[in-house]
Amino acid sequence: MEKKSALSLTSKIREIGNAFIIRKLKEHGLTNLAPSHGDVLFVLYKQDNSTMKDIADKIHRTKATLTVLIDKLEESGFVTREKSSQDSRNTLIALTDKSKNLKPIFEQISKELNDLLYNNFTEEEAQLLDSLLVKMVKNL
Repeated sequence: MEKKSALSLTSKIREIGNAFIIRKLKEHGLTNLAPSHGDVLFVLYKQDNSTMKDIADKIHRTKATLTVLIDKLEESGFVTREKSSQDSRNTLIALTDKSKNLKPIFEQISKELNDLLYNNFTEEEAQLLDSLLVKMVKNL
């Protein structure tokens, strides 16, 4: 295998993964969501009422990009936003009941995608791959 092809390979994995997610969302009638919206929702499933800054940091997006994603999620009724009562400079993003009800669907899609990605890996290989990718990301 050609050395130093990590960027090309990870781009291909992301492309395939995003196509898989879009197809699965469509199967559930969720045609107005993109994989990047799922990134935001997953952060909120772990920590509801998060600040814009916290979400942006966790999904590695700029605040401007996150604002566009949140606008779309709010417009579609998946999140609400309000100023923090503790610090009015912070905007808190919260899940709506509509998005909370979708959590099992997102978890199932995530499981199916992980099963697909790690299908031919032993547990040790999967752990090694993950640790190497984390190391690569931390180097950037």
